[in-house]
Amino acid sequence: MLRLENIHKSFIQRGLVLNDLSLIIEEGNSVSVTGPSGSGKTTLLNIIGTLDRPDSGNVIFRGMPVLNLTPDETALYRNRNIGFIFQEHLLLPHLTIKENILLPLAATRISDEEFDEAEKRARLLMEKTGITALEAKYPFQISGGEAQRVTLVRALIKKPDILLADEPTGSLDSKNADLLGNLLSEMNNEFGITLIVATHSHDLAAKMKDHYRLENGKLKN
Repeated sequence: MLRLENIHKSFIQRGLVLNDLSLIIEEGNSVSVTGPSGSGKTTLLNIIGTLDRPDSGNVIFRGMPVLNLTPDETALYRNRNIGFIFQEHLLLPHLTIKENILLPLAATRISDEEFDEAEKRARLLMEKTGITALEAKYPFQISGGEAQRVTLVRALIKKPDILLADEPTGSLDSKNADLLGNLLSEMNNEFGITLIVATHSHDLAAKMKDHYRLENGKLKN
């Protein structure tokens, strides 16, 4: 499904971060990437999600060279195929929880029928993640653990093929971290979403099917 070929990425202040990195991810798999702070985990996810570009190398999605797309094509590809969860929930404070969840639908024009289907999906996902009662609340009225479950539902609202989670449990206590990790694993198994998680947490990493460690710019099993 996804193939990274000979990825190099460097920054002026940090030097070489990703060094001839290659990776193949099968459809429906769940993958953890661990490694020390500054090792390039976030950079790797950003390149996969087309938020950043490598200095050289290729990113291939279902046979399509993603790096050859125009900026408009890249934005469309990302909107259709990639879901993101970050360490900070990034919910908009002036929108209700339900409005935050449905916000990604505003990025493209959709029919009333498609919107109704997305609303049904939102209700299903909110039930599965235990946040149905929060839909009319605002972000400042819910806990950090609840906010991360909201971001999970928001990331899944458009049925992405790939879900990228960057330190999704980093700001949570152990109970909420375990809950979110179980939810991520459940979404991967139930919906077949390909899941790539960058984390310091060995507990979260252990919930994934494949495990890599990023050191000195390269991935090791």
